[in-house]
Amino acid sequence: MTSADRANLEATVASLREATLRAAVAGRLHPDMEQRLLQSIVDATVRLFDAEASSIALFETDPDRLVFRVAAGAQGAGAIGMSIPPTQGIAGYVFSTGQALALSDVASDPRFNRAAAEKTGYVPRSIAAVPLLDENGTVGVLQVLDKRGEPAFTLRDMDLMGVFARQAATAIAATRVQRDLPSLLRAALSELDGELNDEQLDELVGAAAAELDAAEESPLWRIADAVARTRALGESEQALVAQILEAIAAHARQRRRR
Repeated sequence: MTSADRANLEATVASLREATLRAAVAGRLHPDMEQRLLQSIVDATVRLFDAEASSIALFETDPDRLVFRVAAGAQGAGAIGMSIPPTQGIAGYVFSTGQALALSDVASDPRFNRAAAEKTGYVPRSIAAVPLLDENGTVGVLQVLDKRGEPAFTLRDMDLMGVFARQAATAIAATRVQRDLPSLLRAALSELDGELNDEQLDELVGAAAAELDAAEESPLWRIADAVARTRALGESEQALVAQILEAIAAHARQRRRR
């Protein structure tokens, strides 16, 4: 590797470390971002389809299972927290095959898991389910139950659900990047310089992680945590905090100019 290549790599590593720190701060400020994004998606699907319920189940390992993380609608609350095998029921079928599915009479379909439905407190008549897909495969399933006033889901409905499913998959990928920063940094460095061996990659990623660990002792994280807590304040209190931070920033700029 030439000195110029080495300099470019070092500059890139520095930029990646800065991005890593920024992402870590963002994750600190919004620790429940994934949950909030997914909840907004099921809320929107319930309104759009005028449905009894909508839910998103995500794949989790150890053991492998689908966990219903969020739900909306008059009949949706009972699904939250429930888990099923990733090959069981309508959700399991859609997850394991990666294929969307719409049923107008779930009771007549052998894939329908009535026992699981009864545990939620609501047994639907019709179901539409689409997979949440990213570049690595299926990460979850979006379901909508029982459109009010209509016995079945149309092809147009399935197309619209696909749009919501893509948004959910994008939201999941974005928030999980923040939770898996070392792996992201390692992959980026490996792509930038294919000559780096595992030991060198470990060293670079370890250095970046050490910087984040060291930052835990700095005021940066205390500020991030304090700002995150301001979300629970009223509008007037939040405005006061913003004014204080702006005043401090202005004072710091003046000191640097002097």
